[in-house]
Amino acid sequence: MSNSPIKWLKDVAEHDYDAADNYLSLKFDAKHAAEIVDRLKQAKVTTRRANDILRATGLSPLPLTDPGVQRDLLKLLNGEKLSPVLVSDQKPGADIADGYHRVSLAYSIDPFMTVPLKVG
Repeated sequence: MSNSPIKWLKDVAEHDYDAADNYLSLKFDAKHAAEIVDRLKQAKVTTRRANDILRATGLSPLPLTDPGVQRDLLKLLNGEKLSPVLVSDQKPGADIADGYHRVSLAYSIDPFMTVPLKVG
């Protein structure tokens, strides 16, 4: 990851767990969403390619014109580090609990870019 144009934090920003809980509570009841977030907090940061994350979650990358992707691009251009992505591995399939914009930005720069993430 040292040659990546995106600089990443070593661990997930605390507020990203809250964002993941907000998203997951739309898909699951509050207790189950909280359990997933707890697993994500305990998971170790690993890496996967941007294209593999999107394929596994069944998501298409957001365009560079998306406001969230643009916000992360501005952070990148200002030299800020981005937070690793949070991926829920709940059945029926994986889903990005937080970090969809960051994965999309990475994919737009290089689909094969290594992205740090936690899976839980």
